[in-house]
Amino acid sequence: MEQFTIGIDVGGTKTAYGLLDGEKRIVRRLSHPSDSRCPPERFFDRIAAGIDELLAAGHIEKGSLRGVGIGMPSFILFEEGRIVKTSNLPLIRDFPARAYLREKLAGLRVILDNDAHTAAVAELRRGAGRGFENLLYCPVSTGIATGIIINGKIFRGRYGWAGESGHMIVTPDDGIECGCGNRGCLMSWCSGSMIIKHIKKWIEAGESSSITEFAGAQELNCNHLAMAYNAGDALARRAIAQMVTFLGIWTYNLYVTLNINCFVFGGGLLKLFHELTLNGKPGSLLDAMKEVFDRYNKNTMPVYFKEAELGDDFGIIGAAELLF
Repeated sequence: MEQFTIGIDVGGTKTAYGLLDGEKRIVRRLSHPSDSRCPPERFFDRIAAGIDELLAAGHIEKGSLRGVGIGMPSFILFEEGRIVKTSNLPLIRDFPARAYLREKLAGLRVILDNDAHTAAVAELRRGAGRGFENLLYCPVSTGIATGIIINGKIFRGRYGWAGESGHMIVTPDDGIECGCGNRGCLMSWCSGSMIIKHIKKWIEAGESSSITEFAGAQELNCNHLAMAYNAGDALARRAIAQMVTFLGIWTYNLYVTLNINCFVFGGGLLKLFHELTLNGKPGSLLDAMKEVFDRYNKNTMPVYFKEAELGDDFGIIGAAELLF
């Protein structure tokens, strides 16, 4: 009997499901918005319903499932499957998610891990990290983090949340408060969600920008930032320059801490800002980050900045890989 696997990628704005067959091919998909206003019970009730919906659409019995893997943008006590906190979904905290889902799903095998960890495993086994024993997967999106692969295995640390590098403090007690509860962490200066807060703060202080015209009646987001940047807006260019500076510092700090020379980058902001002009030169967000990295890196050993190869499926694939 063929065994199927479900991988679920929970993001700050969207939850994506994939049903994988015995050859690890995604044969069916489902997605819905991630509602940050949901308490954890209701949030995971929706995930359980999504799993049932995916199985019903494929006419698959639970007995044919190897299990369900879930990647979350959270601090997770891996051995317990308990979510400690989630910066971009702040109501999902101190919650026994694995036990809750197993009860909802009649004892089905469930594994939860941080989404950067799942993506790192996906890119190591099936993407840009093939051939490397050590790599750092770094999503640049709503948030920033790191999946750490050492000797071919994910490194989780003692409690399960190794790699929450976006919350390293770089400007103590200075800046906008992040969902982690601190001011001055890297993520608070350069993630997709936080750069919008900086822009709003600058506009409220009286600075003008065409970004508000691009947003219109909509809630301001990074798509509007990209439009304003491409139109030559000074405030938008200031925002991107701030992001690039802190993203470059982030990667340099990781390199000197771990001495891992393969960085694999994913996330929506890389695609959104694939074409930039910084310091008068064309390039991508990744190129601009590498330029900052190189400014601080004083040795000549090779360091690889690679784009993730699995597209929007990395989260689903990585979550499913937890079952293997």
